[in-house]
Amino acid sequence: MIQTSMVNPKISHRPTIFYRPIQPSDLEILEQIHIDVFPIRYESEFFQNVVNGRDIVSWAAVDRSRPNGRSDELIGFVTARIVMAKDSEITDLLRYDSSKEDQTLVYILTLGVVDAYRNLGIASALIHEVIKYASSIPVCRAVYLHVISYNNPAIHLYKKMSFKCMRRLLGFYLINGQHYDSYLFVYYVNGNRSPCSPIVLLTFFVTCIKTGLKSVAAKLRKNEEKMVKWPKCKETRGLIPIQNKRMIKTECSGCEYV
Repeated sequence: MIQTSMVNPKISHRPTIFYRPIQPSDLEILEQIHIDVFPIRYESEFFQNVVNGRDIVSWAAVDRSRPNGRSDELIGFVTARIVMAKDSEITDLLRYDSSKEDQTLVYILTLGVVDAYRNLGIASALIHEVIKYASSIPVCRAVYLHVISYNNPAIHLYKKMSFKCMRRLLGFYLINGQHYDSYLFVYYVNGNRSPCSPIVLLTFFVTCIKTGLKSVAAKLRKNEEKMVKWPKCKETRGLIPIQNKRMIKTECSGCEYV
């Protein structure tokens, strides 16, 4: 697939983006981009499996308009793996049918774009390739992935592409001796859908509480207005309003699901 992108100030030409499978000749630049993009270090075996297609599917983005003989050099990539639904961590989010043991999922391992080519829609196009691939497998139920909790651009991207944030996993990543939370995102394919996730249920519950409190507060205000009295003041014979005031304090405690 070829895509002509808008001009990026960091690029001196109008790029022509082409998507293809990752191949053995991409090994060195693939390793380098992973080092530049991710705080996690990957073993050399991982890269060998990617470039040789061993249990990993992948797509590369290259700029066919790139000068100096670099028209086939990686500028972006996505790697993914097919996993059995029955062995996955999201079985409870699938309406899993145990009588159909051949059901699968596609798990996105890594996704990256070099800095000069960001904000050109390349990451979205790479994810779309994964979704299209998963949709072509009749027994595939969903595409899913983890994203570190502070990666706001990635979180925004997945939400924009209709991935559903299903869980927050506490301390999922260990980077340089420090734990970081992760969000679990799922995109359902082939007509599948999820039961209500804890996050969806919590949001609905909180919304109902807020709506209920607003309704109660409105009724209280209405009752208080009816209870206003206007006694005569002996000294001035004026009318002085007397009104009982009530203060309602609400407090919501946040819940996190793992």
